[in-house]
Amino acid sequence: MSADIVTIFDTTLRDGEQSPGCSMTTPEKLKVAEALVELGVDVIEAGFPIASPGDFEAVQAIARKYGDRAVICGLARCRKEDIERAGAALVDAQQKRIHVFLATSSIHRQFKLKMAKEEIVKATIEHVKLAREFTDNVEFSPEDAARTELDFLTEVVEAAIEAGATTVNIPDTVGYATPSQYFNCITHLKQHVRNIDRAVISTHCHNDLGLAVANSLAAVEAGARQIECTINGLGERAGNASLEEVVMALRTRQDYYKVGTRINTTKLCGISRLVSSVTGMMVQRNKAIVGQNAFAHEAGIHQHGMLQDRSTYEIMRPEDVGYIGQNLVLGKHSGRHAFRSRVEELGYKLDDATFQRVFDDFIVLCDKKKNVYDADIVALIENRTSDAPDRWKLEKFHIVAGIGTTPTATVELKNDQGETLCDAAIGDGPVDAVCQAIERIIGIDAKLEGFQVRSISEGQEAQGEVTVTAMVGGQRYHGKGVSTDIIEASARAFLQAMNKAAGQQPAEA
Repeated sequence: MSADIVTIFDTTLRDGEQSPGCSMTTPEKLKVAEALVELGVDVIEAGFPIASPGDFEAVQAIARKYGDRAVICGLARCRKEDIERAGAALVDAQQKRIHVFLATSSIHRQFKLKMAKEEIVKATIEHVKLAREFTDNVEFSPEDAARTELDFLTEVVEAAIEAGATTVNIPDTVGYATPSQYFNCITHLKQHVRNIDRAVISTHCHNDLGLAVANSLAAVEAGARQIECTINGLGERAGNASLEEVVMALRTRQDYYKVGTRINTTKLCGISRLVSSVTGMMVQRNKAIVGQNAFAHEAGIHQHGMLQDRSTYEIMRPEDVGYIGQNLVLGKHSGRHAFRSRVEELGYKLDDATFQRVFDDFIVLCDKKKNVYDADIVALIENRTSDAPDRWKLEKFHIVAGIGTTPTATVELKNDQGETLCDAAIGDGPVDAVCQAIERIIGIDAKLEGFQVRSISEGQEAQGEVTVTAMVGGQRYHGKGVSTDIIEASARAFLQAMNKAAGQQPAEA
């Protein structure tokens, strides 16, 4: 690998999924994995195979389908059974890596592992060697490295490389480091680990103090050549280094860092939306790179500067990250050819049947609102390309609500057998009433845990996007719905979540 290329190691499917409420099904993980491959990610950490049968299945499926296009990685503790399980999950991948980890900080040694330093070094050597029996691409992480004594960290890293580790990751597991401290840590290892030239130094920074991206970039400056990160910065607690931020920082400030990546940056906004939809974690409007406001200019002096030269207030071009803004592009008289052309310009390739459904939705939307924006079109496409099962479809609903009135909803659904069922319910509000009626028809008892609404485009006639999280039988299900009617969007989002839940329920005898 050229010294001026930084390897992008994505752990959205492993560490990102550990973010509370962000668990994904195997089909959802495969969809995200496909998008990561298209994005140009070098290494995909697909999961922790021994954690559960579902994790093993997902890693195995991703290894089989995408192991010829990216390095597929499985995580393992320094335990024989973990490493063997990871090896089994990755067996079909042409390109594979086993990522072995063991805590090294004094806090972890004393309170979690209850192991002496020499025991940790011995375990590191033993299990890195075992991982090498399954693949010659082995990564070792001394967990909580940022709080580990530098002399001991040096000893462990040197031992891991000698045992066969080709990548050594230096995790800031609890987001404790500062950029200068982390820079000094990487610099110390480069100067004192005798065999450091035989391995790539990697970073894995958490965001507890909001420094994950800054720390990762500081490590690159010190000589690290792999960054572990996640889409939208997902991860435990406050999350991980954000892939889109580190990639665009390296690209935008290539004059300073003098390194690059293999990432196709025009796909960043698209994969951000995908991961947000799959996990139910909405991206804040002012999120760097992929947020709704990332390229919005409100202040008059900014707008004046932008009209003279975009570089006055923009250091990146929106099109370089695949940003979909408020471009007014189409109306009800635009026609099928113009609509297909715009869909393709936005980066979507739809089969004829899906295109027809999206076009029909577009015509209906044009009757509801005068101006249709790029963001509206993207919402229609994503609504029609969801992998959610379609056991139940919303046919009709009627709401009675208002001050001094008990909110009541009557809902009509059609199942995949062609049967139409109708029921009614009351609730604390119109959305609650609709959800209760849907539950009664489907026969599933759910608890609505999350409900978020955002405007897709501007103006009073804008489409609203509703994202819900529902708990059914101890499992969380996410749903998303879009409509100019926020009650309809809510109903569609909740129904999508219930369709996912119904797909997991055993069939009746």
